[in-house]
Amino acid sequence: MAKHTTPDTEGTDLLANVPIEKLMGAGQTLFEKADQIVATLFRTWNQYQVAIAVVLFAVAHVLRMIFGPRIREWMASRENWPKWQMRILVVVNQRLRAIFYVILIWAAYLLMFNLTWPSRSYLLGIIATLALSWLLIVFVTRLIKSQFLRKLVRWIAWTYVTLDVFGLVAEATNWLDSAGFNVGEHRLSLLLAVQAFIIIGALIAAARFVTMTTSSSIRSNDDISPSMKVLIIKALQIGFYGAALYLGVNALGIDLTGLAVLSGAIGVGLGFGLQKVVSNLVSGVIILLDKSIKPGDVISLGETFGWINSLGARYVSVVTRDGKEYLIPNEDLITGQVVNWSHSNDFVRLDIYFGTSYGDNPHKVRKLAIAAASGVDRVLTSRPTVCHIVGFGDSSVDYILRLWISDPTSGLTNIRGNVFLALWDTFAENGISIPFPQREVKVLGENKLVPPDET
Repeated sequence: MAKHTTPDTEGTDLLANVPIEKLMGAGQTLFEKADQIVATLFRTWNQYQVAIAVVLFAVAHVLRMIFGPRIREWMASRENWPKWQMRILVVVNQRLRAIFYVILIWAAYLLMFNLTWPSRSYLLGIIATLALSWLLIVFVTRLIKSQFLRKLVRWIAWTYVTLDVFGLVAEATNWLDSAGFNVGEHRLSLLLAVQAFIIIGALIAAARFVTMTTSSSIRSNDDISPSMKVLIIKALQIGFYGAALYLGVNALGIDLTGLAVLSGAIGVGLGFGLQKVVSNLVSGVIILLDKSIKPGDVISLGETFGWINSLGARYVSVVTRDGKEYLIPNEDLITGQVVNWSHSNDFVRLDIYFGTSYGDNPHKVRKLAIAAASGVDRVLTSRPTVCHIVGFGDSSVDYILRLWISDPTSGLTNIRGNVFLALWDTFAENGISIPFPQREVKVLGENKLVPPDET
């Protein structure tokens, strides 16, 4: 149906048909315009529109209660779907009421806009625009992994969209700029702080996205050594984040040349006060360049034995077999003695010591020991296992069994235990005895103590 062409005379307010932005003149403050917007809500047709919006919200809530459980049951039957599709369905299910409300409010607005005067659907249009904008912001900010940062960005976006819909962006900008003070030729205000957060935050987010994408490509490249991968990724992070911060500060109009003297003084102070930190940073770069250790290497440093989990700018993470994670400063790895069990290759030789009785044939013992060790999992057959006599002890003939493994990260104690068990079973089957020290004690008779003669 065509819209009415006669003026609306219903109601007692003669300004009922005038849009909100026409009621607010230029030069008004943020709070004056906000008061005028609130005052327009008490007009007759605006109250009708508010009531329609509230009723539609209640209807959306009922629809969510009806369709929400059904959608969850339908999702439960789609277990074979990809995870990203299931995540989208979960987000949609969580915002089901808002989705229903946006559909209903836009349908009501378009219906009233075509059937009655524009003023009688103007407020519904604002509410529909806000509802749709807020819903889109919710879906877009889901890409932010940090929950705190996601909420912060979401509230800032909601505030800006609301101000923009009501035409209050200029007034809000003036109010934020008025809350500040001048420092020389520069003005520090809430407006500058908000702009700095938005601009620098957006640039850092972009730098983080580029860094993560590039890092994934570098990690999947098998032609680059693990240590060089870490070095390249760290260099990219420093470069992208530094560029983002520099561009953000320049975009705010802040002259960085004035900070040269101050930064030099701070650098001298840091050089004297943070010598250990700087030493660890430089040592970390040296470790990455000379490739002495890399992620996955098995190392021993003092009493710490484990494999390298990650290389950091200040420390190296070493995980032991008992689940403990040691954070060893880079400087200790440069200045101390480090045993790298897998520096040039992953082959590790283990020595097993045992003894047998003097009555057993040593040639037979050697053959049985080699056969027993060769049948244990993880013992390499490409590198032969050998067994030698190393001495004649008080109670046994002493042997050394030498074998090789190529997976030290899987543990050393467990492979030694398995070899000892294999030796025990083999010797028991073939009548080889493992002696233990024996001592004979002879009791000679009771000795009587005779006291010395008295003088």
